[in-house]
Amino acid sequence: MFLHEYSAPFRAGRRPFGVLLAFFLFFGAGASAFGAPSVEEMAGQMLLVGFKGQEPESCGAILEDIRVRHLGGVILFKRDAHNPLIGRNIRDAAQVKRLTSALREAAPADRPLFIAVDQEGGKVARFLPSDGFPAFPSAAELGRGTPEATRDTAFHMGTLLRDLGVNLNFAPVLDVDVYPDSPAIGRLGRSFSADPEAVSVHGAAFADGLNAAGVVAAFKHFPGHGSAHADSHKGVTDITKTWSPRELEAYARPLAASGPHMVMTGHLFHRGLDPDVPATLSPKVVTGLLRGLGYDGVVVTDDLQMQAIAARYSLEEVVLRAIDAGVDILLIGNNLEYDPAAVARVEAVIVRAVAEGRLSRARLEASWARIMKLKGALREPEGKERHASGGRGA
Repeated sequence: MFLHEYSAPFRAGRRPFGVLLAFFLFFGAGASAFGAPSVEEMAGQMLLVGFKGQEPESCGAILEDIRVRHLGGVILFKRDAHNPLIGRNIRDAAQVKRLTSALREAAPADRPLFIAVDQEGGKVARFLPSDGFPAFPSAAELGRGTPEATRDTAFHMGTLLRDLGVNLNFAPVLDVDVYPDSPAIGRLGRSFSADPEAVSVHGAAFADGLNAAGVVAAFKHFPGHGSAHADSHKGVTDITKTWSPRELEAYARPLAASGPHMVMTGHLFHRGLDPDVPATLSPKVVTGLLRGLGYDGVVVTDDLQMQAIAARYSLEEVVLRAIDAGVDILLIGNNLEYDPAAVARVEAVIVRAVAEGRLSRARLEASWARIMKLKGALREPEGKERHASGGRGA
């Protein structure tokens, strides 16, 4: 209709400059010329990617991704997955601060960069005592104490993270300790308790502590990894016979909390929830089950390079299926398999899918709105005078 309405003046020889200029700006420069985000901007904000490098001078590629490709977030690792002797992003506090400062400054002020880490405490930590950082107890240890102590520990952890320039922690784990010998959860002490209510209480307290320090929390691994007899890092993880709806009770208090948070999906297969695909790729789980709990915030995937996903689906299929399922942020750790062009490749998949009609612009706009709302909640930590639980250390 737009072209038809303005074709007659062109044929008649008139040159309506304003119309021509508007047409060029909208279709040539992208909708962002009018204040709305372009497809490229929205696609970039939906990505959170790992990278190699410890000093800003060695991180040119990821800095360009932030500046040019609108990358929405990064994740820091201590070691290279294939060679633990090789450092990845973390050496000491001063170095981390230089790195995160450069990353942060590369992003526009109105779209702050998520700088994420997995710092759960216990065996899952990226900032280690061997590098001069304090040790923090595991979720299993915290679960044997009071919620107040859990909040206090998380506040001190969040204060450290914020001081280092990290504003998103992929914690707490809300998996219920159904199977204590679970290789990815129970065996590593990553669950607060075998009681869903206790997990819910401690999970909410942990998130509140992080939020008080100015750090976004992430609840994982929806719909629940605690009963799994396998590790989704290594392959298909089927929880059909072991998972119970009671595990969802762990999300009740955390999801009702007002502080900034997101939910991470697990690459978990449950034939009763979806007979075809794991949770991360399932509209029935993400849009149906999770949104059905009343949650309307940001949903992030677990690392899409994990074998439970990567061994069965191509990159393009994973990206499109996850977005179609209702996921807002695609996490690519870029450590299990390193691809320096990961951001460009994934962004191209999304942009092409919109151009071909396989994804709608409206679908990206929904994720953009949720991501921007969460980024708008990034704030400075509360003052010490507001930290009611006192000064107990971790």
